[in-house]
Amino acid sequence: MLGLLHKYSSQYLYVLAIGTILFFGTPLLITPIRWAKLMKWEIPTSTDLTVYFGRCLGGVICVMACFAILATNSILTQQYFFNFIISTFTVMTFIHIYGWIKKIQPFTETLEIFYWIALIVSSLLFYPQ
Repeated sequence: MLGLLHKYSSQYLYVLAIGTILFFGTPLLITPIRWAKLMKWEIPTSTDLTVYFGRCLGGVICVMACFAILATNSILTQQYFFNFIISTFTVMTFIHIYGWIKKIQPFTETLEIFYWIALIVSSLLFYPQ
């Protein structure tokens, strides 16, 4: 399974980067409260910390997506970046499982468990050789 579709690892990174910027990074960076409402989070009365953390996460996501595009230039950077994102996706899976077990997140975040697992599997399939 590892690298079964490795010929398309650059294209995978491009699609992943653009999708991530459009659907996660930019919305969190610009309108974190709107994103949180869309994901069914309860919004506190004081939103300064929520906005701050949302924008921080959105900024990091956008930077990661830009580096995904840069990583397409060489097999070594691709392998490094794939290791990085697979690790990140794994951590995100466990964070969402923990939130589900503790019942501290909306159902939309629990559904994301399947999204993170799908990203792990697809990243393994496109892993560069």
